[in-house]
Amino acid sequence: MKTFLKHRRSWAVLAAAAIATAAAGLWQASTGKAAMRFEKPITIVVTFPPGGGTDLLARKLGAELQQRIGQTVVVENRPGASGNIGARQVAESAGDGSTLLMVNSTFAINPGVYQHLDFDPRKDFKPVINVGTIASVLVVPQQSEVHTLADALKLASPASPLAFASCGNGTPQHMAGELLAQVSHVSLQHVPYKGCGPAITAVAAGQLPLGVVTVSSAGPLMQAGRVRAVAISSAGRLAQWPQLATVAEQGMAGYALEQWHGLLAPAATPDAVVQQLHQVLSEIVSQPQMQQSLQDQGYSPVRESAEQFAQLIAADMDRYAALATQLKLRVD
Repeated sequence: MKTFLKHRRSWAVLAAAAIATAAAGLWQASTGKAAMRFEKPITIVVTFPPGGGTDLLARKLGAELQQRIGQTVVVENRPGASGNIGARQVAESAGDGSTLLMVNSTFAINPGVYQHLDFDPRKDFKPVINVGTIASVLVVPQQSEVHTLADALKLASPASPLAFASCGNGTPQHMAGELLAQVSHVSLQHVPYKGCGPAITAVAAGQLPLGVVTVSSAGPLMQAGRVRAVAISSAGRLAQWPQLATVAEQGMAGYALEQWHGLLAPAATPDAVVQQLHQVLSEIVSQPQMQQSLQDQGYSPVRESAEQFAQLIAADMDRYAALATQLKLRVD
């Protein structure tokens, strides 16, 4: 009987090792290269519609990743519920490294503004890499007579709040608009869209007088002369738009809000696979041409470990939950 139990335990250990090896074995080191070869196509699930900053960044990373690993990389847009639909899909995916979730700070905001989530943001994912941070920009239609933040706020009154478009309920842009209302003591009405792309398009069409979107989403329409920026949400001015004043500079001392963009894997993904994913993606982000491309779109590239990214997400969940409570934000 003891011999049987001993053999049974041995088989259990071997089986567990085989499962871990099979998952980690999906990646094979290339001789002389830090890049890895993946045995299955990779799907990057983006929690917002095409055309927004998160989507554009995922496609840029996906194209580079595909070249590196010699395997198909597909970007799949799963918008809705401020990213919760796509997040749930990835949380339920196989933990073999073939499905990743492209998120921004909305992922850390959602637990504080949604009372009911059908997944656990703290337990159902493993952070892989933080790619970069980016500010939001306040924009108006090009034909608008508004040229400064003060001009925009003058459009509001207690009887007629100033409507502003954001990238969705619970997004950093939603939070930025609500924070602006609080510090300016001006009545603002939030109009959520399913992503920064639809939000900036609505502002450009004159459907709303003001929008709060990411710099990367606003940039092309600003250059095309379809929208005008009146303020930036970051603590300091951006190098590519040095003439654009911050919200803080325009009378809102202490105002500053930026967001990060990164990739997560399902919680069941072995640590070895997460480390290998981080390695190849870190090399991609570290390329001079990629760094320049990110900076041109308004991003500040980030280089940190998966563990540091995990700490950032956890800290932001706590910070945004406190801010949501302070602003009395609930979206369900």
